[in-house]
Amino acid sequence: MKLYRHPLSGHSHRAQLALSLMGVPHELIDVDLMKGAHKAPEFVKLSPFGQVPVLDDNGSIVFDSNAILVYLANKFDPDHRWLPRDPKGQADVQVWLSVAAGQIAFGPAAARLITVFGAKYNAEDVIGRAHALLKVMEVPLAARSFLVGNAATLADIAGYSYISAAPEGNVDLSPYPNVRAWLARVEALPGFVPFRKTAVGLAA
Repeated sequence: MKLYRHPLSGHSHRAQLALSLMGVPHELIDVDLMKGAHKAPEFVKLSPFGQVPVLDDNGSIVFDSNAILVYLANKFDPDHRWLPRDPKGQADVQVWLSVAAGQIAFGPAAARLITVFGAKYNAEDVIGRAHALLKVMEVPLAARSFLVGNAATLADIAGYSYISAAPEGNVDLSPYPNVRAWLARVEALPGFVPFRKTAVGLAA
């Protein structure tokens, strides 16, 4: 099992986190985004959009971080802990996979892209989106331990990386005690691997 990734990519980290939490042996292969390795013809054969992460499971190629999470859960989670089998449970997890691809990507992830990678986003806009998301997350996390009930699922894996790194993008987590407690519970899971920190923004 090979995971092509960049160590500062939250999308890559969520895939690495899933592999580790599920106890799947894997090899990490760094892709040098700064040198454009993700746009090289040989990499585009693996990832048509030229993005990390990419999972290579003995020749079966899966790109897109959320697709990788679903693939891993279906293959390595016979007890359906990470992706429930019942329709409502699956739908509840899917909501947060969509949030990861939407509100998280265009909120805290985009804010961090400005400070870590020099992206040309409007900082006020993306930080505002991040706080709007965090205000929504704060409410259900007052009543339950994880995003979907009291056991961790793919929802938490998909949400963790960029929320934990939000201060790097000048998004203050201090007004959200329930979100911060949720991050700590994810970090306490057996097999957890941290997302590499960058000393920028509020984390400088």
